[in-house]
Amino acid sequence: MRWSGQMVGSEQRTQALLGMSGLVRSVRTPEFQGVTFHEVTAKSALNHVPASSSMPFEWTVNPYRGCSHACVYCFARSTHRYLDLDAGADFDQQVVVKVNVADVLRAELAKRSWQGDLVALGTNTDPYQRAEGRYRLMPGIISALADSGTPLSILTKGTLLRRDLPQLQEAAERVPVDLSMSIAVFDDQLQKTVEPGTPTTAARLATVRAAADAGFRVTVFLMPIMPWLTDSDAQLDEALARIAEAGAAHVVYGALHLRPGAKEWFLEWIEREHPELVTGYRRFYEHASYAPAGYRKNLARRMRPLLRRHGLDSREDEDQPEQRRQASETARRARAAPDALDLTPQPALF
Repeated sequence: MRWSGQMVGSEQRTQALLGMSGLVRSVRTPEFQGVTFHEVTAKSALNHVPASSSMPFEWTVNPYRGCSHACVYCFARSTHRYLDLDAGADFDQQVVVKVNVADVLRAELAKRSWQGDLVALGTNTDPYQRAEGRYRLMPGIISALADSGTPLSILTKGTLLRRDLPQLQEAAERVPVDLSMSIAVFDDQLQKTVEPGTPTTAARLATVRAAADAGFRVTVFLMPIMPWLTDSDAQLDEALARIAEAGAAHVVYGALHLRPGAKEWFLEWIEREHPELVTGYRRFYEHASYAPAGYRKNLARRMRPLLRRHGLDSREDEDQPEQRRQASETARRARAAPDALDLTPQPALF
């Protein structure tokens, strides 16, 4: 099916992308039922992460905005509100595609002011969501980064990563390349309801194996760990056993956190799919974005012996209240300095 023949009417397009500049066209295809792709020409590709962030990187590139993986817990949902779209169904079904992102990135990396800092991919929406099979933006991005001597990291749920492993192997001969796979749910039925647009857990584990066999020390993000759904000792033990068997070297883990936008969508899902857990989830999250400190400490205590048993290096999720407060305080005290590049301001991590 030719995508060029599936254009959406101008009135609907205007409503969907109110305030968005650079729109080339909006398209639909039967391959992605219910999803509209809005192709735009981006003015910038590199996004500077605020100094107050607790993230261990300063620069990101996100070729897509919105994500057909449709994970009900996705923290990035609120970024769709900058487009006057909602953080629920619109985030899953109205996907912005930066069709010129690789060319713009190459031009930015060629500036004399670029210092060659690590660039992280997959920090907001997944660069290997299903549409990447059509748009093929990542090969150009990888090439631009490697050619400029820029280290890169990729975090994804997408098995399309396997397509680019040969190119990533070549890039790793010139720059550091870090690969991570996000695998949160090891119950197939639960995975289909909480992450309906993602590849299966088995397919993602097979991708970890393929990347490990290609010579990468792969990290698996075992997160979010969802209270009463995926956090029993037996569930965590099974997850870590399968991760180790797949050849992963590291695990990053962390309890579910629900920022505004994601919180409303997730709690609606809990009420619909697991009404018996509504009271507990509202106690944890109704007035907070993060699980209680006592829960997180208990989770870490239980995880440590399991990680040792399976021979996995690990660290906790760095996006936690304590780290965020420390980073904010450090940024407040730091001497203000201009950014290395003059870039259009973007929402954090976009």
